[in-house]
Amino acid sequence: MTMAEAIRRFVPDGATVAMGTCLEPAIPFAAGHEMIRQGRRDLTLVGPISDALFDQLIGAGCVAAVRAAWVGNVSEGLGHCYRRATELGEPRPIRVYDYSNFSISLALWAAAWDAPYLPTRTLLGSDILRTNPELQVVDGVVRVPPLRPDVAVLHVQRSDAWGRAHLWGPLGISEEAGLAARSVVLCCEELVDPEITLSDPNRILLPETRVVAVVHEPGGCHPSPLQGHWRRDHAAYRAYAERSRTREGFRGWLEEWVLSVPDRRAYLERLEAEAVRVRVHRPSAPADYGDE
Repeated sequence: MTMAEAIRRFVPDGATVAMGTCLEPAIPFAAGHEMIRQGRRDLTLVGPISDALFDQLIGAGCVAAVRAAWVGNVSEGLGHCYRRATELGEPRPIRVYDYSNFSISLALWAAAWDAPYLPTRTLLGSDILRTNPELQVVDGVVRVPPLRPDVAVLHVQRSDAWGRAHLWGPLGISEEAGLAARSVVLCCEELVDPEITLSDPNRILLPETRVVAVVHEPGGCHPSPLQGHWRRDHAAYRAYAERSRTREGFRGWLEEWVLSVPDRRAYLERLEAEAVRVRVHRPSAPADYGDE
């Protein structure tokens, strides 16, 4: 399935979408850019630290609400589109539900386990309780209610066509997001035979029954890093930060890197992506699953 088909079928207007669940690595920028090209509206974005992806979707007018621990541009600081939306309502106002990295994980686990809430004391004394009224203090603990995305979009190193995916490096809250969501769209660097994924069953991220689409999308996480494949493209983040300081600058960036680019292959050709491809590989030692 192509990225365009996956977004068209499984990310409708008004959907609640978990993205960027590994924090800084493996952020599915290609999927987010396709949502922009297809003109998605009224999305609710869910994630811990999405780097600049949430900022781009907000600037494109795709977003009605954000449920996240942080929105910005990690190495450059502010997310200028996010700031304009929250302070000025440009290009449209958005509703923000604040979480910590830990409490958004609890919200997703509560949904995955079908629990009415999960308790924590970590938010006591913080302003997060003021900005997110859904978090209630009862008997001295904070009750975090379940958060169930309509779809989780995850970028992984490899997957087979059945949706058995291998993801390594920082996982963030990818497992809980995939288990909490009603469906999962997988974007993978490598589409491999089942013999490869089943040879290392402990590394399989999610039951394949959760997966509704597998998209072979090499480079789909650029400019974020992906262990074994891509280094973080600091220059791309820096350029985006500078251009997105103004609404006009952001519109120019959006036209150049999203709207006038038909797909990720064309994006990588324009980028000259080889400059940020991993050059030094350090494979892990094989695991022996023999039992006879």
